[in-house]
Amino acid sequence: MKAIILGRPERQIMAGIPLLFLVGTAFHFLYQLSGEAFFLGLFVPVNESVWEHLKLVLWPMALWWAAGYVALNRAWEIDAPAWFAGALTALLTAQGTIALLFYFYTGAFGVESLTVDVALFLLAVVLGQAAGLRTYRRGSSLSWFLPLLLLAALLVLFVVFTLTPPDLPLFVDPVTGARGIFRV
Repeated sequence: MKAIILGRPERQIMAGIPLLFLVGTAFHFLYQLSGEAFFLGLFVPVNESVWEHLKLVLWPMALWWAAGYVALNRAWEIDAPAWFAGALTALLTAQGTIALLFYFYTGAFGVESLTVDVALFLLAVVLGQAAGLRTYRRGSSLSWFLPLLLLAALLVLFVVFTLTPPDLPLFVDPVTGARGIFRV
């Protein structure tokens, strides 16, 4: 069996798992604790919809990868295309895991469980970071611009859909039936 040796950038990616889990968990409560501050609602969940819960990984992960690049690039000469491709992979994997497994376990088994939701969130963070690490280690033939552009588009999309969410089940709060920050 071949040992896997992680360099500093790779260790930084995996070291983010506990912090991302804790920050994402805290994000769940920030909107209510802030007295429903509008600006904060653009970055944290404003209701119990699946779409809004995807913010639990979106912003913490995006900031983690951005800070990691800034902090490590000078000393370790990070491969920017691979780093940003890894960040995009991490975000999409974590968000896909949350959406797919949430709908699977609630739809297939008719179960709603806070314990399962929390475990699912942790699994999404672990899988996201692991997928991002794998992408980073494999390198990228893309320019750094494309993954960074897609990341920026994803961040903007979440702000736009918090303000004007489509009338789709993904965006509907199952408790109140409202969508978005304006509760349409």
